[in-house]
Amino acid sequence: MLHQFLHDNREEILVRARARVGKRLAPKPTQEELLHGIPVFLDELTHILEGGLERSEKIDSDATIHGEVRQKMGFTVAQVVHDYGDLCQVVTQLAIELRAPIDTDEFKTLNRCLDDAIAMAVTEYGRLRERTISEDEVQRLGFLAHELRNHLHTAQLSYEILKSGTVGIGGRTGAVLGRSLLGLKILVDRTLAQVRLDSGLDRPERLVVAQFLEEVEVAGSIEAKEHGVSLSVDRGDLTVAVEADRQLLGSAVANLLQNAIKFTPKSGNVHIHSAATQERVIIEVGDECGGLSFGQAEEFFSVSRPKPQESTGLGLGLKISKRAVESMGGTLQARNRVGIGCVFTIDLPRLRRR
Repeated sequence: MLHQFLHDNREEILVRARARVGKRLAPKPTQEELLHGIPVFLDELTHILEGGLERSEKIDSDATIHGEVRQKMGFTVAQVVHDYGDLCQVVTQLAIELRAPIDTDEFKTLNRCLDDAIAMAVTEYGRLRERTISEDEVQRLGFLAHELRNHLHTAQLSYEILKSGTVGIGGRTGAVLGRSLLGLKILVDRTLAQVRLDSGLDRPERLVVAQFLEEVEVAGSIEAKEHGVSLSVDRGDLTVAVEADRQLLGSAVANLLQNAIKFTPKSGNVHIHSAATQERVIIEVGDECGGLSFGQAEEFFSVSRPKPQESTGLGLGLKISKRAVESMGGTLQARNRVGIGCVFTIDLPRLRRR
């Protein structure tokens, strides 16, 4: 009987199911992945086959929880389906190996319950995903509107004072106007980068890294001077090139540079360094912010819900930068220099000469 087979071989089924899921390449599954949903589902399935449950409401409930857990953990809808599909494959294969006396009707019940569970899990996954997307979009638009209003209000007040002629453009009021306009530019660049990432409208081209960083240095030097910090740039070899979207890479590097300048105290130094191997190109942006607390570097790129630093745009900007770099086949990581500052490293594939 199938219910007895499931009961007697419960641990072996779960071990094999975990092994199948463990072969998944991306994202790399964790041991916790099968601790929710499937073991309970297997037990309830056993009870149904025993005749202990006439209906599958409990199966639906467990599948709903399964879909919710997977969505919150960041897994795709395909992986939600695979969790149940793997279980079905394991049960069938093990039954064949052990030549278990299972009749056709029991296999039909097994497949029906699996189909129901998959449907419920996918439905819940989709419902929660749509709700999360909606909430995230509202939050992003709210942040954008709030920051735009603040910068525009400050710029307008500064302009009105300057227009009156009581102060000169070279004084503090002019500097306030400049910072407000710069803030608006950052917001627009960041929003355009996010729109291009979401819509897939990237335009890769050959970029000579040294020339690209020269453009970054021109704009960065002005901002660094405004904040009273020095900026040093090592542009590297003129023969080194990458294939990248100029706007997306520019947005990522500019965001890292703006953060570095913002958090480096007056008279401090911000540096940009470029290096290359035969296969990779490295662009580093380092500051003298004093270093990060334990684990803070990892939190910058967390996929969890927004943290307090994102209210200033720091966390949001870094996540957009990370997405931009990854869309070009690279990685973005943070390294802490205790008591000194931190270094953000962009690692991209090097473009070979043709």
